[in-house]
Formats: sequence, structure tokens, C-alpha cells
Amino acid sequence: MVGEEFSMLGPYAALFGAFLVFGIIMLIVLYVYCALVWSTIAKKLKYKNAWLAWIPIANIFLTPILAKKKWPWGFIILVPIVGAVFFFIWTWNIFEQRKYPGWLCLVPLLVVIPFIGWVAYLAYLIIIGLVAWNDKK
Repeated sequence: MVGEEFSMLGPYAALFGAFLVFGIIMLIVLYVYCALVWSTIAKKLKYKNAWLAWIPIANIFLTPILAKKKWPWGFIILVPIVGAVFFFIWTWNIFEQRKYPGWLCLVPLLVVIPFIGWVAYLAYLIIIGLVAWNDKK
């Protein structure tokens, strides 16, 4: 009788495992995409160490460097709200260097709106792809 309760968990455990594997694959795909985007932006802004975009902790320091700040400014990202503000300021600067409107970096702020949040996140992924691969004159 004790085994009957656990036999019901089999399908749920399989479903949970499938979602977990799918989530991990999606995280890897997003990481590779973002690393490719930021390394391309770094190359187009003529930064010689664009490979920093591929290193997990070092990529935090790439954003202030591309915004023409010294690398230690990257530590401010660790401060919860202040770090986010500085990230938006630096990204605004980077977008303008690539001849895109700086306000496009504010699109991720729409993530807090219910039912629109995931669309805003997808839009931001498209925007950074355009900033990386579409050269404006």
C-alpha cells in the first residue's frame, strides 16, 4: 500500500524532468545568444577583448568598458537597484554609440507589466540583436 502513493509520482517526476531539461537548454541558448550579441557589439565598438562576453563573471565588466568607463565600475552591478540604474545608463550609451536610440535599452522595464512582460523580454532580445548585427549609417 505504501508504494501506491509513490507510483502516482512517476508521471509527474517525468514531466518535471522534461521541464527541467527544457529550461536548462533554453538558458544555454539564451546565454550563447547574449554572449554572441555582446561580443559582436564589442568588436564593432573596436574593443580588443570582445571575448570577455563569453566568460560568466567577466561579462559583467564588459558593459561599463563599452560605455567608456573603467572596468572596476562593473562591481556596481552587484548593488541591487543602483546596479540596474547604471546598467541602463551604460546600455543607453552603447546603443547611441551604435547609432540607435538610447531609450530602446529601457524596453526590459516593461517586464513588470503582467501578460506583456515576456513580449518585452523577447523584444529586448531582438533589439540587442539589431544593435549588434544591423549597422546604421
